[in-house]
Parts: sequence; C-alpha cells; structure tokens
Amino acid sequence: MLIGEKQIPRPLRWAMIGGGRLSQVGYKHRSGALRDNTAYQMVASAFDVDAARGREFGVNLGIAPERCYDNYQQLLAEEAKREDGIEVVTIATPNGTHYEIAQAALNAGIHVICEKPLFFTTVEAQAIKALAESKGLIVGVTYGFSGHPLLMQMRAMIAKGEIGDVRMVELQYTHGFSANDSADKFSDAQKWRVDPKIAGPSFVLGDISTHTFYISQLVLPTLKIKSLLCDRQSFIPSRAPLEDNAMVLMHYENGAVGRMWASAINAGSMDSQSIRVIGSHASLEWSDYNPGELKYEVQGKPNQILHHGMPYLDESALADERLGALHTEGLAESWANIYLKFALAINATQRGDSETLATLIYPDINAGIEGVRWIENCVRSADNGASWVNYE
Repeated sequence: MLIGEKQIPRPLRWAMIGGGRLSQVGYKHRSGALRDNTAYQMVASAFDVDAARGREFGVNLGIAPERCYDNYQQLLAEEAKREDGIEVVTIATPNGTHYEIAQAALNAGIHVICEKPLFFTTVEAQAIKALAESKGLIVGVTYGFSGHPLLMQMRAMIAKGEIGDVRMVELQYTHGFSANDSADKFSDAQKWRVDPKIAGPSFVLGDISTHTFYISQLVLPTLKIKSLLCDRQSFIPSRAPLEDNAMVLMHYENGAVGRMWASAINAGSMDSQSIRVIGSHASLEWSDYNPGELKYEVQGKPNQILHHGMPYLDESALADERLGALHTEGLAESWANIYLKFALAINATQRGDSETLATLIYPDINAGIEGVRWIENCVRSADNGASWVNYE
C-alpha cells in the first residue's frame, strides 16, 4: 500500500509545458505528480501561449517568477544554465506540438512525460524512441486511467487462467459532451481537437479510445491484434474528416475477437469507459465509473464483486492501493500512481538499474507507439471504406 513515503532519494525537479489555466488536463497532471510531495517538485513552467497569463498562473501556483517562462524554447534554454535546472518535463499541449517539444527536451537531456496521443505517425514515435534511448532518457505517456489498482488485479487473474482462454474483448469509451458543436466554437480546449492540422488524423480515436486501448494492452499484454475494421462518422459535419464516433472490430492472433466503441456524441452519457474480457469459463469487467469494483462472473456460479484494497487481491493490485478498502479511490489516485512509476523509471535510469526498468509496468514510449499505431490502422481502415486491414 502506498502511504506517501519517499521511494526515490529526492523529488525530481519538474516543469510543465502547457496545462495552464484554460487547460482541461493540467490539474490532473499536477494532482498526480504532486500527490505525495516526495516524487516531484514543480520548479518551472511555460504554461500558456499567452505568456503573461501563463506567468501569472505559474506564480499563483508558487513557482518563482523568473522560472515562469514565455515558451518552451526559453524554458529549456534557461533551465540548462542552472545547476538546479529541471530534470523532467511534462508536455500537456495540443497534439500537433508534441513531436517538436519532445525532441527539443530530449536533446536538452530532459526526461519527458507527454500527453496522448504522442505524435501523428509511428515514424515520428520511433524516431523519438531512438533519440530517448541514445540519450538514456525516459519517455512516459499519460494514460491517466491506467493507474487504477484493480486493472492490475484483472491482469493477474487473466495471467493465472482464472477466466480460461480469452475469447472476446469488449471496449468502450463514450460520452455526450460533444453531441452538438457549441464547444467547437467557444471552448479553446475543444477547438483544436477538431482541427486536423493540430489534432492529427482523428478526434475520438486519438482523444479517448487510446486510453481504453492501452488498458486492454495493460491487462492483456500477450494478446496481439491481427486485423481490424474501423467505421467512423462525423455526425457534426463541420468536424469532417475527423470522426466524433467510431466502431472498431478486431481479430486477435490467438483467435479471439474484440470491439471498441469510441464516441463523443453519446448524448446523455457521462464521461466513462469500460473493459470486459470474456474467457472460456468466466468473464471480468471493469469500468472507471466504479473503479473500485471488479466484476468476476464464472459460468454457473454466483457473480462476484471484487473490491479494491481487500487482502484477497493480488499483490500487484495492493501495491498500488492508496486509501484502503473503506474509502473511495478515483482518477486523482490513478494519475498519482502512473506519475510515481514515471519517477521510479527516471530514478532507475539515473542509477543504471536495468532490473527495475525491466519489471516496472507503466505507460512508456512503447505504449505511446502502440497508441499511434492503433490510430493509424483505424484511420487506414475507415478511409478505405471501413474494410478489414492487416494490423501493421
């Protein structure tokens, strides 16, 4: 169980690029990184394209005024001059800027934590992986839902054969907050998400389905996609060619099948995602709407609800527990868990601890690459008339 004690010798000197006052995600990053006050210390920022607003915001968060920079170029240049300069930076900017900022940070010798999807293409992603490896640096991806402890329980039970052979995987991430186009016109955080020049080749496939896709990889690490079919729609015509709804069918290499529904126009639905894995004699189902409960349904037996924090859970699930079984854990705790693992990975890299790096489970550069690959294959299928394509 995690109770906030330090797991690395000292907090990492950390900065944020983007994630300012008008951001939808900035507070999630800060809540995760600073939850324990032992893994990160926020010392610098370039929060906003509006430099004055970003500087004011940084000062209000307690950052020294001289370390609230106008842009990421200034941040990296000035921090490099300091003996106490930053060691890790979070990139929480629109998708189209991720590649250039990540490249610049890595070239400056700074570890990177980046929003998803990482980049527009797997070519870019592979280039960043090669650069990070050549520099001996970590790239983490903020699949923020993946730190919920019961996902590790799900992974452990599947690995132990407690549902039998995997036959079907049911994935869903839908909400109704873009059921009309009002946010496209008035929300700065939404406008760029439906602009292909900034968002890339997809809207909901990149913005939300990559979260659930990574969760499926987390709980089913050996299950690989063989082929898929993606059918995507732009129910708000002005969003075309970007989709606000998508259905994806998958065939896996082991003969299992799966499907993903990703949608921002599921009117009336609150932000929620789920995963159900169906085996030959039992099923497991988890939803972020009730993240502290895992359904375990064995054919012919009474259904069970496994609760977070209970001693009957696998050690891997209990290791990520923070509040205990009596108390509700949520998204902030999940973000804290993945940020802690980023810190452990960075510290292990600094110490040359290859054993820790080999066993630590967290959304790393490879997870980011697979997220980009997922989007590319879905878009390729959809743009080819919603046809089956081999997963490349």
